[in-house]
Amino acid sequence: MEREFYEVRWLGRGGQGVVTSSELLALAALKEGKHVYHAPEFGPERRGAPVRAYTRIGNVPLELHSGIYEPDIVVVIDPSMQNEPFIFAGLKKNGTLVINAKTPSEKVLENVKNLGLNLWIVDAYKIAMEVFGRPFYNTPMLGALVKASNIVNLDSVLSAVSERFSKDSKIAQLNVLAIKRAYEEVKKYE
Repeated sequence: MEREFYEVRWLGRGGQGVVTSSELLALAALKEGKHVYHAPEFGPERRGAPVRAYTRIGNVPLELHSGIYEPDIVVVIDPSMQNEPFIFAGLKKNGTLVINAKTPSEKVLENVKNLGLNLWIVDAYKIAMEVFGRPFYNTPMLGALVKASNIVNLDSVLSAVSERFSKDSKIAQLNVLAIKRAYEEVKKYE
């Protein structure tokens, strides 16, 4: 992490753990002595409604406490959202897009090329089904983000997850496994 701060926008749907992912990233950054801002943004509060969360991580105290309008990184947790034009809104040139997909759509590839973005893909659905037996994409996508960005260390994330789920060691262990798998399986799309 060489800049003063990085901004991450998380996108998904209600019930997919979008806010939890942002919170876990913030907790990992705090463990490293970084300054953080984490905030959720909800539309109608119902399962399946679009949800955004924001994580701002800095090496200096953060005085900006608002939504993130020009993110360095966008993480798309829900695989059905990859063709939504709003995922690219404000994403900085040379920014990073991390999506949950087996393969990126033509629309994504066109936008990535036009905007000069770095694209990372991971099949978080497959990982979630193999690890949890249910489509819990959020922690695999957190692992993918860590590999794609290096804004925090993997060990800090694993520690944050273990603490957050400390009341149920099995859930903590499964989330750690899902994060590690996604960290290893995420690929930069060339």
